[in-house]
Amino acid sequence: MVSVVPFRLRLTATGLASVAVVLGAAGCTGLDQASAAGLSQDDMVSEMAGQLARVTGLTYTATYQLAGGETATVTQAQKPARTAYVYPGGRLLEQTTGNTRCTGDAALKCTRTDPAPPTAAPLTGSTLITPEAALALLNTASLDQEVEAVPHDTTIAGRHATCLDLKQVDGTPTAEFGLCVTNEGALGSFTGTIAGERFEQALTAYQDKASPAGFDLPASAQVTDRRSQTFR
Repeated sequence: MVSVVPFRLRLTATGLASVAVVLGAAGCTGLDQASAAGLSQDDMVSEMAGQLARVTGLTYTATYQLAGGETATVTQAQKPARTAYVYPGGRLLEQTTGNTRCTGDAALKCTRTDPAPPTAAPLTGSTLITPEAALALLNTASLDQEVEAVPHDTTIAGRHATCLDLKQVDGTPTAEFGLCVTNEGALGSFTGTIAGERFEQALTAYQDKASPAGFDLPASAQVTDRRSQTFR
Protein backbone atom coordinates (compact mmCIF):
# COMPACT_ATOMS: atom_id res chain seq x y z
CA MET A 1 0.00 0.00 0.00
CA VAL A 2 1.24 3.43 -0.92
CA SER A 3 0.80 6.37 1.46
CA VAL A 4 1.07 9.93 0.17
CA VAL A 5 0.91 13.15 2.15
CA PRO A 6 -2.09 15.44 1.55
CA PHE A 7 -1.86 17.98 -1.23
CA ARG A 8 -3.93 20.85 -2.56
CA LEU A 9 -5.61 20.33 -5.90
CA ARG A 10 -5.59 22.96 -8.63
CA LEU A 11 -7.76 21.63 -11.43
CA THR A 12 -8.09 23.14 -14.88
CA ALA A 13 -10.12 22.39 -17.99
CA THR A 14 -6.87 21.37 -19.69
CA GLY A 15 -6.25 18.81 -16.97
CA LEU A 16 -9.71 17.33 -17.44
CA ALA A 17 -9.11 16.98 -21.16
CA SER A 18 -5.75 15.33 -20.51
CA VAL A 19 -7.43 12.74 -18.31
CA ALA A 20 -9.87 11.84 -21.08
CA VAL A 21 -7.03 11.41 -23.58
CA VAL A 22 -5.02 9.16 -21.27
CA LEU A 23 -8.02 6.99 -20.39
CA GLY A 24 -9.07 6.60 -24.00
CA ALA A 25 -5.68 6.05 -25.57
CA ALA A 26 -3.70 4.23 -22.90
CA GLY A 27 -6.40 2.68 -20.71
CA CYS A 28 -4.60 3.70 -17.49
CA THR A 29 -6.60 3.09 -14.35
CA GLY A 30 -4.32 3.57 -11.32
CA LEU A 31 -3.31 6.87 -9.82
CA ASP A 32 0.34 5.84 -10.07
CA GLN A 33 -0.18 4.99 -13.74
CA ALA A 34 -1.69 8.42 -14.31
CA SER A 35 1.37 10.08 -12.83
CA ALA A 36 3.65 7.93 -14.99
CA ALA A 37 1.70 9.08 -18.05
CA GLY A 38 2.53 12.70 -17.26
CA LEU A 39 -0.53 13.77 -15.26
CA SER A 40 0.21 15.94 -12.25
CA GLN A 41 -1.14 15.20 -8.79
CA ASP A 42 -3.53 18.11 -9.35
CA ASP A 43 -5.50 15.96 -11.79
CA MET A 44 -5.93 12.87 -9.63
CA VAL A 45 -9.55 13.54 -8.64
CA SER A 46 -10.49 14.08 -12.27
CA GLU A 47 -8.60 10.94 -13.26
CA MET A 48 -10.52 8.88 -10.72
CA ALA A 49 -13.82 10.39 -11.87
CA GLY A 50 -12.95 9.33 -15.41
CA GLN A 51 -12.08 5.85 -14.17
CA LEU A 52 -15.38 5.47 -12.30
CA ALA A 53 -17.36 6.83 -15.28
CA ARG A 54 -16.34 3.68 -17.16
CA VAL A 55 -18.70 1.68 -14.94
CA THR A 56 -21.66 2.63 -17.13
CA GLY A 57 -20.31 0.42 -19.92
CA LEU A 58 -19.65 -2.64 -17.75
CA THR A 59 -21.60 -5.87 -17.43
CA TYR A 60 -21.15 -7.17 -13.89
CA THR A 61 -22.59 -8.39 -10.61
CA ALA A 62 -21.15 -6.87 -7.43
CA THR A 63 -21.88 -7.72 -3.82
CA TYR A 64 -21.18 -5.15 -1.09
CA GLN A 65 -21.05 -5.35 2.66
CA LEU A 66 -22.75 -2.35 4.23
CA ALA A 67 -22.45 -0.73 7.63
CA GLY A 68 -23.82 -3.07 10.28
CA GLY A 69 -22.88 -6.20 8.31
CA GLU A 70 -25.81 -6.19 5.88
CA THR A 71 -25.29 -6.87 2.18
CA ALA A 72 -26.42 -5.36 -1.10
CA THR A 73 -26.07 -6.42 -4.74
CA VAL A 74 -25.65 -4.39 -7.91
CA THR A 75 -26.30 -6.16 -11.23
CA GLN A 76 -25.71 -4.37 -14.52
CA ALA A 77 -26.03 -5.49 -18.14
CA GLN A 78 -25.87 -3.93 -21.60
CA LYS A 79 -27.92 -4.12 -24.82
CA PRO A 80 -30.29 -3.06 -23.47
CA ALA A 81 -28.67 -1.13 -20.65
CA ARG A 82 -30.21 -2.00 -17.29
CA THR A 83 -29.19 -2.01 -13.64
CA ALA A 84 -30.66 -3.65 -10.55
CA TYR A 85 -29.92 -2.56 -6.98
CA VAL A 86 -30.99 -4.97 -4.24
CA TYR A 87 -30.45 -3.68 -0.72
CA PRO A 88 -31.90 -4.12 2.79
CA GLY A 89 -35.42 -2.71 2.76
CA GLY A 90 -35.95 -2.54 -0.98
CA ARG A 91 -34.66 -2.59 -4.52
CA LEU A 92 -34.47 -0.43 -7.63
CA LEU A 93 -34.59 -1.66 -11.23
CA GLU A 94 -33.55 0.79 -13.94
CA GLN A 95 -34.53 -0.47 -17.39
CA THR A 96 -35.32 0.97 -20.82
CA THR A 97 -38.97 -0.01 -20.32
CA GLY A 98 -39.27 1.77 -16.98
CA ASN A 99 -37.88 2.15 -13.47
CA THR A 100 -39.24 -0.03 -10.68
CA ARG A 101 -38.74 1.00 -7.06
CA CYS A 102 -39.69 -1.43 -4.31
CA THR A 103 -39.88 -1.33 -0.53
CA GLY A 104 -39.71 -4.31 1.79
CA ASP A 105 -37.66 -7.49 1.74
CA ALA A 106 -39.84 -10.60 1.59
CA ALA A 107 -43.12 -8.85 0.72
CA LEU A 108 -42.19 -6.29 -1.92
CA LYS A 109 -44.43 -3.37 -2.80
CA CYS A 110 -43.25 -1.82 -6.05
CA THR A 111 -44.07 1.16 -8.24
CA ARG A 112 -43.13 1.19 -11.92
CA THR A 113 -42.59 4.56 -13.59
CA ASP A 114 -41.31 5.82 -16.92
CA PRO A 115 -37.55 5.32 -17.45
CA ALA A 116 -35.35 8.07 -16.05
CA PRO A 117 -31.61 8.77 -15.93
CA PRO A 118 -29.73 7.09 -13.06
CA THR A 119 -30.07 9.12 -9.91
CA ALA A 120 -27.01 10.97 -8.61
CA ALA A 121 -28.42 10.98 -5.06
CA PRO A 122 -28.14 8.18 -2.48
CA LEU A 123 -30.91 5.61 -2.71
CA THR A 124 -33.86 6.54 -0.53
CA GLY A 125 -34.05 4.40 2.58
CA SER A 126 -30.68 2.75 1.96
CA THR A 127 -27.03 3.26 2.85
CA LEU A 128 -25.96 1.83 -0.51
CA ILE A 129 -24.12 4.43 -2.58
CA THR A 130 -24.59 3.92 -6.32
CA PRO A 131 -21.70 4.52 -8.73
CA GLU A 132 -23.64 7.50 -10.12
CA ALA A 133 -23.92 9.08 -6.66
CA ALA A 134 -20.20 8.53 -6.01
CA LEU A 135 -19.35 9.96 -9.42
CA ALA A 136 -21.42 13.08 -8.73
CA LEU A 137 -19.40 13.66 -5.55
CA LEU A 138 -16.13 13.20 -7.43
CA ASN A 139 -17.13 15.53 -10.26
CA THR A 140 -17.96 18.26 -7.76
CA ALA A 141 -14.73 17.67 -5.85
CA SER A 142 -12.73 17.94 -9.08
CA LEU A 143 -13.88 21.55 -9.45
CA ASP A 144 -12.94 22.52 -5.88
CA GLN A 145 -9.48 24.09 -5.84
CA GLU A 146 -9.20 23.81 -2.04
CA VAL A 147 -10.01 20.12 -1.66
CA GLU A 148 -7.50 17.98 0.22
CA ALA A 149 -6.85 14.46 -1.11
CA VAL A 150 -4.74 11.48 -0.05
CA PRO A 151 -4.36 8.70 -2.67
CA HIS A 152 -3.45 5.08 -2.00
CA ASP A 153 -3.75 1.64 -3.57
CA THR A 154 -5.39 -1.45 -2.13
CA THR A 155 -6.90 -4.82 -3.02
CA ILE A 156 -10.66 -5.32 -2.69
CA ALA A 157 -12.34 -8.68 -3.31
CA GLY A 158 -9.13 -9.83 -4.96
CA ARG A 159 -9.02 -6.89 -7.38
CA HIS A 160 -6.60 -3.99 -7.48
CA ALA A 161 -8.21 -0.65 -6.69
CA THR A 162 -7.05 2.95 -6.47
CA CYS A 163 -8.44 5.11 -3.69
CA LEU A 164 -8.81 8.73 -2.61
CA ASP A 165 -9.60 10.11 0.82
CA LEU A 166 -11.05 13.60 0.35
CA LYS A 167 -11.53 16.43 2.84
CA GLN A 168 -12.77 20.02 2.73
CA VAL A 169 -15.01 19.40 -0.29
CA ASP A 170 -17.47 22.21 -0.98
CA GLY A 171 -20.81 21.88 -2.74
CA THR A 172 -21.45 18.21 -1.91
CA PRO A 173 -23.72 16.52 0.68
CA THR A 174 -20.59 15.57 2.62
CA ALA A 175 -17.37 17.55 2.98
CA GLU A 176 -15.31 14.45 3.74
CA PHE A 177 -15.48 11.05 2.06
CA GLY A 178 -13.32 8.24 0.76
CA LEU A 179 -13.76 5.80 -2.10
CA CYS A 180 -11.92 3.19 -4.12
CA VAL A 181 -12.39 2.24 -7.77
CA THR A 182 -11.26 -1.05 -9.29
CA ASN A 183 -9.18 -1.31 -12.45
CA GLU A 184 -12.35 -2.26 -14.34
CA GLY A 185 -14.06 0.95 -13.24
CA ALA A 186 -16.40 -0.53 -10.63
CA LEU A 187 -16.98 1.15 -7.29
CA GLY A 188 -14.87 -0.77 -4.79
CA SER A 189 -15.72 1.02 -1.56
CA PHE A 190 -17.19 4.19 -0.12
CA THR A 191 -17.19 5.82 3.31
CA GLY A 192 -18.79 9.09 4.36
CA THR A 193 -21.51 10.71 6.43
CA ILE A 194 -24.46 12.19 4.53
CA ALA A 195 -27.31 14.03 6.29
CA GLY A 196 -26.13 12.62 9.61
CA GLU A 197 -26.18 9.01 8.40
CA ARG A 198 -23.02 6.93 8.10
CA PHE A 199 -22.40 5.26 4.73
CA GLU A 200 -19.88 2.43 4.60
CA GLN A 201 -19.67 -0.20 1.88
CA ALA A 202 -16.99 -2.51 0.58
CA LEU A 203 -16.94 -4.86 -2.39
CA THR A 204 -16.87 -8.51 -1.29
CA ALA A 205 -17.51 -10.29 -4.60
CA TYR A 206 -17.36 -9.30 -8.28
CA GLN A 207 -18.24 -11.14 -11.49
CA ASP A 208 -17.93 -9.75 -14.99
CA LYS A 209 -21.31 -11.18 -15.96
CA ALA A 210 -24.93 -10.53 -15.08
CA SER A 211 -27.64 -13.13 -14.69
CA PRO A 212 -30.92 -12.16 -16.42
CA ALA A 213 -32.68 -13.33 -13.26
CA GLY A 214 -31.08 -10.43 -11.43
CA PHE A 215 -33.61 -8.10 -13.06
CA ASP A 216 -36.69 -10.17 -12.20
CA LEU A 217 -39.07 -9.45 -9.36
CA PRO A 218 -40.41 -12.31 -7.24
CA ALA A 219 -43.89 -13.50 -8.20
CA SER A 220 -45.19 -12.31 -4.83
CA ALA A 221 -44.24 -8.69 -5.47
CA GLN A 222 -47.14 -6.23 -5.63
CA VAL A 223 -46.51 -3.92 -8.58
CA THR A 224 -48.34 -0.67 -9.31
CA ASP A 225 -47.73 0.43 -12.90
CA ARG A 226 -47.71 4.22 -13.26
CA ARG A 227 -45.94 4.36 -16.60
CA SER A 228 -47.33 6.41 -19.45
CA GLN A 229 -48.84 4.57 -22.41
CA THR A 230 -45.58 5.03 -24.33
CA PHE A 231 -43.73 2.52 -22.15
CA ARG A 232 -46.48 0.04 -21.32
